[in-house]
Amino acid sequence: MGALFRSEEMNLCQIFLQSEASYACVSELGELGLVQFKDLNPDVNAFQRKFVNEIMRCDEMERKLRYIEKEMKKDEMKIPDTIENPKAPAPKEMIDLEATFEKIESELREVNTNAEALRRNFLELSELREVLKKTQVFFAEHGGHHSMIDDVQMALVHEDTGITSTTVQLGFVAGVVPREKIPVFERMMWFACRGNVFLRYEDIDQVMKDPVTGDEIFKSVFIVFYQGEQLKARVRKICEGFKAVLYPCPENSQERFEMSNGVSTRLEDLRTVLYQTEEHRRRVLASAQKEIRLWVIKVKKIKAIYHTLNLCNFDLSHNSLIAECWCPVMALEDVQMALRHGTELSGSTVPSILHRMNTKETPPTYFRTNKFTAVFQSIIHAYGVAEYQEVNPAPYTVISFPFLFAVMFGDVGHGFIMFLFGLWMIAYEKKFLAQKSDNEVWNIFFGGRYIIAMMGLFSVYTGLIYNEVFAKSVNIFGSSWIPNYDEAALEANTDLTLDPLTMFDNVTGPYPLGLDPIWLSSLNKITFTNSFKMKMSVTIGISQMILGVLLGLVNHVYFRKPLNIFCQFIPELLFLLCLFGYLVALIFYKWVSYTNHCTQCAPSLLIHFINMFLVKYQHANDGYQNASYSCETADPDITGCTSQTTFYPNQMIIQLCLVVVALLCVPTMLFIKPFVLRHRHNSMLKRRAGLTAVSQSALIHNEELDEQSRRHLLEDNVNETPITVRSSEVKLSINGDGGEHNHAEMEDQSADDVKLEEFDFSEIFIGQAIHTIEYCLGCISHTASYLRLWALSLAHSQLSEVLWGMLFRFSLKMNIPYGGSVIIFVVFSVFAVLTVGVLLLMEGLSAFLHTLRLHWVEFQSKFYHGSGYNFDAFSFKNLQNADLDE
Repeated sequence: MGALFRSEEMNLCQIFLQSEASYACVSELGELGLVQFKDLNPDVNAFQRKFVNEIMRCDEMERKLRYIEKEMKKDEMKIPDTIENPKAPAPKEMIDLEATFEKIESELREVNTNAEALRRNFLELSELREVLKKTQVFFAEHGGHHSMIDDVQMALVHEDTGITSTTVQLGFVAGVVPREKIPVFERMMWFACRGNVFLRYEDIDQVMKDPVTGDEIFKSVFIVFYQGEQLKARVRKICEGFKAVLYPCPENSQERFEMSNGVSTRLEDLRTVLYQTEEHRRRVLASAQKEIRLWVIKVKKIKAIYHTLNLCNFDLSHNSLIAECWCPVMALEDVQMALRHGTELSGSTVPSILHRMNTKETPPTYFRTNKFTAVFQSIIHAYGVAEYQEVNPAPYTVISFPFLFAVMFGDVGHGFIMFLFGLWMIAYEKKFLAQKSDNEVWNIFFGGRYIIAMMGLFSVYTGLIYNEVFAKSVNIFGSSWIPNYDEAALEANTDLTLDPLTMFDNVTGPYPLGLDPIWLSSLNKITFTNSFKMKMSVTIGISQMILGVLLGLVNHVYFRKPLNIFCQFIPELLFLLCLFGYLVALIFYKWVSYTNHCTQCAPSLLIHFINMFLVKYQHANDGYQNASYSCETADPDITGCTSQTTFYPNQMIIQLCLVVVALLCVPTMLFIKPFVLRHRHNSMLKRRAGLTAVSQSALIHNEELDEQSRRHLLEDNVNETPITVRSSEVKLSINGDGGEHNHAEMEDQSADDVKLEEFDFSEIFIGQAIHTIEYCLGCISHTASYLRLWALSLAHSQLSEVLWGMLFRFSLKMNIPYGGSVIIFVVFSVFAVLTVGVLLLMEGLSAFLHTLRLHWVEFQSKFYHGSGYNFDAFSFKNLQNADLDE
C-alpha cells in the first residue's frame, strides 16, 4: 500500500557500457523492465544514429514475417500462442534469422508465382472447354455449321423491284465475357454493327476463380456471326473493349470434339500439378507456423535493443556507450545485477558502471500495481498522472468508487447479477487473455472485471440497506409498525400511509437491517426515501470532500510547504467545516433529537441553512430571547414554532460565529500568501544588493541568510511562477588593503534555477484569486453535485418498480389455465432482457460515469494536481503476445 499511496522514489542514473557488452546489458535491462532511458541525442536525425543499419535490418525481417503471416492467414492457418519467452538473440544470430526468413520468403514467392501461372492456365483451359462445349451444343441444335449458315443467309428483297439479293458465307468468333457486361455488350454489338451480326450467349454454370486474388468470377460464353472483313474487325474491336477473351473454335464438329478431349486431358494434368504445388506451399507454411511467434518476439526484442542503444552517447576514446535512465531506488540493486549478468554473457572483462546522479529534473511517476489495483490506477491516470511523490487517490478509490456507484445502484438482485458477471470473468481470465479478442466492447468489460465485481458486491450491500430486490422488499425480521400487516391486510388497504406518531411500535424497535419492508406498500414511501437518501448523499459527499482537503495537508507536509498549510489548508478546512460540516452536524442532530413522538415541530434544515446566511431567526417563545423549542417541555401550539424557530440553545450565536469564521477564511486564502511571497522576494533582493561585505565572515553570514530566505520562498511557491535566485559575478574586497579580487562566480545551483527577476506579483495574486474563488464556489457546487447519488438511486428504484409493476406483475395476475405458463415464460424473457439491457447496462453505465465525475472533480480537485508524466520503462514484458502490426 505504501508504493500505491505515493509514487516510488526515482533516481537518475548514468550507465557506462563497453561496446561489446552494451547489447547484452540492454537486453537484460529489457527483461527486468524497471529502467526508463533518456534520449541523449535529441537533435540527431534518426538516419544519422549509430545503429540505424541494424534497425533497418530488423524492419526488413519484420516485413518478411508480415508476408509469411499474411500467407498463413490466406490459408486460414492460426498462429499459435506460446508461453515461452525467448531471450533476445545475440547480434551474430541475426544473420541466421535473416537467412531463414529470406529462404522462406523466396520459396513462398516462387511457389505463389508458379501457382498463379498454373491457375491462370487452368482458367484459360476451363474457359476454352466451356466455349467448345457450348458451341458444340449450339451447332448441334441447328444441325451443324452449314445448316446454321443457311438459316441466317440474308435474303434482301427490294420492296420496289422485288429482286432477291445473292447469298453470302458468314464467319464467326467465340469467347467468354464477364456475365455482368452481357447486356451492354449485346447493345453495343447491335448498334455498332447496325444489326448486321447474329449474337448468341449462354452462362457458364461452373464457378471460376481469379488466379491472383482467388475471388469468384462469373462469365458467359458468346458466339457472334458476321459478314465480311469490315464487320470482323469491328466485332473484334468491341470484344477487346469489353475485355472479352476470344478462343479458337473449329468449324468442323469432329475437330471440336477432339480439341475438347485434349483440353480435358490437360486440365486433369494441371489439377494434379496444382494440388502438389498447394501441398508444398502448405508444408512450407506449416514449418514456419510453429516458430513464427518466437521469431516475432526475437525480432521485436532486437529492434527494441538497437533503438535503445541509439538513445545513448558513444565515447570513441574509451569505446563505450553512455546512457542516462530513470530507475526506482528500490530496483537499483536489481539493475546492477542485470548489468553484471549482461557483462558475463557478452564475455567482456570490463564491468559496466552504474552511477547515481543529482538532477533538478522532475522524475517520472511510477506506481507498483497488480492486476486488481491496476484498473483503479488507470481510472486516476485517465484524469491525469500524479506529480512525483504526490498523494495518489487510487487507494481511496478502491473503496469509494464501488461504494458511491452502489449508492446509486442499490439493488440486491441487480448487484448480484453484476457480481456474478465480474466473478465469471475473473474465474476464466487466463482463458480470455489467451483468446486475444478484437471486440473492443468486450475488452473494456474484461479489463474492468475486478471493479465490476466490486461494484456488484457493494450494490448487494446497499440493496440490503434499501431493502430492494428487483424492486421488491424482503420481510425477514418482521415489520415494526402497528398493526403488523399481513398479506390480506395489505391487499385490503390499498391507500396505506404510514404515520410514525401513531403506527410505529416502540417496543419492537426499528427494523434491524435497512428499511422496513412495509414502506414498499406505503403511499408516502417516496417522501420518506427522498429525505433519507438526500441527507445520506450530502453526508457522504461532504465527508469525501473533507478527506480530500486533509490529503492536501499530507502533500503540504511532505513537500515542506508551511505557508500553504497556514494560508491554504487551514482556511479551506475551516470554510468547509463551518458551513457544510455544520449542515452534516444538523442532520445527525435532527436524527437523534426528533423521534416518532416529537415530529410536530421538526426543523426544515434547508430553510435553517438559508436563514443562517440571511440572519433570520425566531425564538420559540416571543419575548424570551434565550428560549428555544424543546420536544420534551414545549407545546407547539403554545410556542408557535415555524420554519425559522431555533431548535437548540444559543443557535443564533453559534451560527453567526460560524458564518463570520467562514467569511474571514476567504481573505485569508486570497491575500496572505501572495504578500508573504512578495515580502520574501524583496528581502532576497535587499540581501543580494548588500552582498558587498568588508570581511569574509560577514559575506558567509549574508550568503547563509540569502540561501535560507530563498529556500523558504521556493518551498512555498508551488502554484505560482517558478522563482530562483542566480547570483551574478561579484567582485569583493576581502583584504584589508582594499584590493579587489574576483572571489567566485556565485551562481546558485539550488532546487529551482530561475531568475529572481521572473517574480511577478500580479500573476501570483491572480492565480491565488482564481484558486480561492474556485474553491469557495466549488464547495457549494460540489455539495449540490453529490445529490446525484440521491437522484440516480431514486431513478434506478423507480425504473425497477415500473418494470416490475407494468410487465411482470401484470402477467402473474392472469388466471389462464395451461396457457398462463407460456405467457409467463414469454413475459419473463422480455423482463429479463429489459432488466439486463436497461437497468444493468444503461443504468449501470450512467451510474459509473457519475461516479467517475464525483471522483475526478469533487474529490480529487481538493488535493490532486495530476500534472506529472508516467514512468515508461524499457520492458520486454508485453512483447510475448505482440503482433507484427503493433
